Amino acid sequence: MAYNVLIVDDSAVIRAVVSKTLRIAGVDVGEIFQAANGKEALEVMASKWVDIVFADINMPIMTGIEMVEQMSITGILETLPVVIISTERSETRIEQLKAKGVRAYLNKPFTPENLRDVADQVLGPGKDAGAAGKEPSKPGETP
Repeated sequence: MAYNVLIVDDSAVIRAVVSKTLRIAGVDVGEIFQAANGKEALEVMASKWVDIVFADINMPIMTGIEMVEQMSITGILETLPVVIISTERSETRIEQLKAKGVRAYLNKPFTPENLRDVADQVLGPGKDAGAAGKEPSKPGETP
């Protein structure tokens, strides 16, 4: 089954690139949801079934870090994997995000192979998403 993906970045161009790259990489993608910041992303997560989140760090309104912190507080981060895609290469920042529960960190620019490898690492290669027919999870609920 296909994975429902949420792409969170303030750049519509980057969201389109990530979306297209996922398909080129051969990731079994179902629906792709998009958000321009962490606040919009949390709203999507509250109303749609999402299997994985690809998010930038630096965004207006609510950063990727603030989004991850909110997901941690509500418990959704335990069951919904987040992959950060960013130009920021600070090892300290990467370790802080992983300590908060982020599953992987991918540097921009990336290749289709990089994206596929990270998706496989987080979701498992060829693993069934199991999302079909399920109700959307709410922050704080376990899907």
